Amino acid sequence: MPAVFLKDRSFLRVTGAEAEPFLHNLITTDLASLGADEARPGALLTPQGKILFDFMISRDGAGFLLETDTAQRDGLLKRLTMYRLRAPVDFAIAEAEGITVAWSDVAAEGPKDSRFTKAGITLTRQAGHHGDDAEALYDALRIANGIAVSGRDFALQDAFPHDVLLDLNGGLGFRKGCYVGQEVVSRMQHRGTARRRVVTVTGSADLPATGTELTAGGKPIGTLGSTEGANGLAIVRIDRAGDAIAAGTPILADGHEVSVALPAWSGLSFPTQTDEASA
Repeated sequence: MPAVFLKDRSFLRVTGAEAEPFLHNLITTDLASLGADEARPGALLTPQGKILFDFMISRDGAGFLLETDTAQRDGLLKRLTMYRLRAPVDFAIAEAEGITVAWSDVAAEGPKDSRFTKAGITLTRQAGHHGDDAEALYDALRIANGIAVSGRDFALQDAFPHDVLLDLNGGLGFRKGCYVGQEVVSRMQHRGTARRRVVTVTGSADLPATGTELTAGGKPIGTLGSTEGANGLAIVRIDRAGDAIAAGTPILADGHEVSVALPAWSGLSFPTQTDEASA
């Protein structure tokens, strides 16, 4: 059973009599349906609907544990404190540093990551150092299944939740009440206007560096994110990618032809101009 330690992860503990309604009315995740053995992705958005902070959230007794990138922790704590006002909610930085992710058919300690569950993989997240430091193993699994992370696959304040598949992996609740940025997110959902999506990228050799532009017919369609050898992730305009695929136009990264695919678990397909004309 692979068990990998991710060192750059930190935790915030949210407790208090109104911890659940406070968070439920603030973040994208539907906490009412969050199971006791589940970790779901979530985000705190800007009023314009873009991701300001992202994290994994799980239940911690009567409270909640937010796992986030260490570089985001203090900023997230400050923003949550700003929203607290007089609510009986408390925040604390948890002592554990880093997290161990493990995956196999055998249950391991820690809540199950809903993003991987959607892809048919049981992956648990346990605070602290309980595994190896071979992050490349985890990155390869994450890339193969189209699971994006901030800082490597998208910049904070530059991506909508739909761009990184939060609408499909448990990170967006569409039956909950209002939260910051909810109007924009709901509009994108109901109008079907999400055009930027995470795709897997495959080359015949090692892919170029993160940040390399993907082009088709000389026009940009997206940007390369995480890479692991010849495999990687990118956020692309799926309408432009669909047109390129339908026309047989090569998709290039730094002049080298690559192929792109939407994660199978997402159920998404590339639209084309023909599809849009007949809609």
